[in-house]
Amino acid sequence: MFKHYLITRFNLRKTDWTLSKQNESVLTDTWLENRFKLFLDYCFPSVASQNNLNFEWLVYFDITTPDYYKEKIKNLENELTLFKPIFVNGIEEFLPNLQNYITINSGGYVITSGLDNDDCLSTNYINEVQKQFNKQDYLALDFIDGYTLQVNDKIRIGKKKHQFNPFLSLIEKNDNPKSMYHREHMHWKYEKKLKTIKNKVIWASIIHQENMVNEFTGFDNIDIQLFFENFKISEQKKAFILKHIVNYKKWRFESYLNKLDSYRNVYYKNIKRKLGLYKE
Repeated sequence: MFKHYLITRFNLRKTDWTLSKQNESVLTDTWLENRFKLFLDYCFPSVASQNNLNFEWLVYFDITTPDYYKEKIKNLENELTLFKPIFVNGIEEFLPNLQNYITINSGGYVITSGLDNDDCLSTNYINEVQKQFNKQDYLALDFIDGYTLQVNDKIRIGKKKHQFNPFLSLIEKNDNPKSMYHREHMHWKYEKKLKTIKNKVIWASIIHQENMVNEFTGFDNIDIQLFFENFKISEQKKAFILKHIVNYKKWRFESYLNKLDSYRNVYYKNIKRKLGLYKE
């Protein structure tokens, strides 16, 4: 009835992306080494631990990826049959390749979901997305509640509300399907056929040194053990976080300010959508 694709862009060359948030060069050997570590610590184990395996994970790599990492990628493919690496020549080839792939390999309906290579999913992510399927010809799904985990400088975790986020999904009929990547995630605010889903905490953004724009905006006191029951990451990284996580009391006031700012942003975005103020 439908084919569900989880889609990750890994190291695709892009002319206007040359520096990280810390003004360090990206797509270098050092960047790739750090990014693969993040991928293996957070992203890969969380996808491998999904309790619903009715999906395919398309991970896009650049054709310039060094052979050393291509070997690592091949090993991951052997480890997880749902993991399908695809090599393309830069970001310009990504979307046409993706649209062609899902058109050819799908039945009547297609679901596409986004996942950055340094973030992670709850074990119930795929299941929650698919529960929204009802043969819609075109409907975007925006699960706005998640967690944010800071792993650089301080180890902190908090709740996060993020509308039009990178974890967005799109249900559509397999009739020249566009995929959720035909818009950048922040541009989904213009889409009228979008369903906002609250109180399903099924994603976690990881805040680390190489983030381009993200910063820690988490709030509330989170039970880290409960988090790890639903979000599977590497055992080594889990042990490190449990040992070094900052006590909530030390950033309670920051949490309070983050919470106010988060709810205010959701309120104003909802008002703008209702008033039709988002126009492309």
